[in-house]
Amino acid sequence: MTNNNIELQTAMEATKAPWYEKLFKIQERNSSVRTEIIAGLTTFMTISYILFVNPKSLSDAGIPLEAAIGATAFVIILGSLLYGLLANLPIAVGPGVGLNAFFAYTVVLGMGLPWQTALGAVFISGVLFLILTVTNIRKIIIEAIPPAIRYSVGVGVGAFLCFIGMKSAGIVIPDKATFVKMGSVTSPSVILAFIGLILAAVLIAKNVKGSFIISILVVSILAMIFGVSPAPKKLTDVISLQIPDVSSTFLALDIPAAIAYGVFSVIFSFTIIDLLDNSATLVALAQKAGLIDKKGKIPHMQKAFYSDSVAIMGSAVLGSTATNAYSDNAAGIASGGRTGLTAVVVAVLCAVSVLFFMPLIKLIPSAATAPILILVGAFMLEEVKHLKFDDFTDTLPAFLTIISMPLTFSIANGLGLGFISYSLLKILSGKYKEVHWMVHVISIAFIISFLYHG
Repeated sequence: MTNNNIELQTAMEATKAPWYEKLFKIQERNSSVRTEIIAGLTTFMTISYILFVNPKSLSDAGIPLEAAIGATAFVIILGSLLYGLLANLPIAVGPGVGLNAFFAYTVVLGMGLPWQTALGAVFISGVLFLILTVTNIRKIIIEAIPPAIRYSVGVGVGAFLCFIGMKSAGIVIPDKATFVKMGSVTSPSVILAFIGLILAAVLIAKNVKGSFIISILVVSILAMIFGVSPAPKKLTDVISLQIPDVSSTFLALDIPAAIAYGVFSVIFSFTIIDLLDNSATLVALAQKAGLIDKKGKIPHMQKAFYSDSVAIMGSAVLGSTATNAYSDNAAGIASGGRTGLTAVVVAVLCAVSVLFFMPLIKLIPSAATAPILILVGAFMLEEVKHLKFDDFTDTLPAFLTIISMPLTFSIANGLGLGFISYSLLKILSGKYKEVHWMVHVISIAFIISFLYHG
């Protein structure tokens, strides 16, 4: 058979292929529809805790709980569909836990900004994300950020999440003399939180799929049994067909207020965390899925970046925080997910869950979700192994970045102190040639922001 005949036969076979094969290239990536569906189910089981955890943080910031649940779910659906249909990657996307905590506890509760203004800042960060992607400045920033800052950001955010989780559970409480102290270990909510923490940790150690969601449901049932939280009185209190009402948050973002306030540090913090988190997660997941080609490139990477930008802006419009690719996608990829069909399945399951289980999500107490924040923080501690401690001009900025986030209750403050101390130490110690000019620009911007806001 001649080459022309082979090419003709291949073209004819391609035209006969089902629509989903043309869209997702399932056979080309050595997968099957059944495998992709199982992978999507697995991924959803591992990320479904987001539907319980993130809305609690958003409601702490003043966003109505039902709108927070709806916005979180709709953003996961939007982000996952974009990654699945546009970028054809087996990656679910949605509001990030760390970014969610930053939005609620630093920007709104810490800085005292209205949540509408904070949503405006999220939208601006999405626009900035798009500009950085189109102009390729995104790559320059990522390459410019020194390892000492890059890895310490993840560890610091993890410490911040852990502190929020302990505070939410009542394990840590305010104290006039020492600022914080240990809460009452005999308190029902604290006991339940410890039960959830140990249960989830054991399940994770045993590689049980859906460890977080199992822990949340078990603790919630115990809380209802012992009267810590209200129990459902009828079946419709647990399951019913209900479309989440997001009218109170849809298009509620206040962009002019965000600009007028001059929230550079907030916008930049959203952007830089998303840049670091998304880029590192995408590479790790693509590598695990075997999707990186011989040149080291990920297929449709640029489309994935555009999807990020649209998802972030869409999230702000709906009433939630900035998005990122979940590292939990590794579970679905390990189950065989190789195409965007996996992400589409996640989106469908998320839609079904929020349509039928909205009442159940509303019933989940903080004692059930707080342990998850602590455990996510523990997972992020892993980044500390990449830090090098043989150069103190690296060590101190890394330490300040990590420790400042929980102690000042602000991811932005930790980032700012990390960048500023890194620039100053390198310049004053004669190592300024080691530093990319972009780092100094970012540091100066943070100094201006600190001075502007006092």
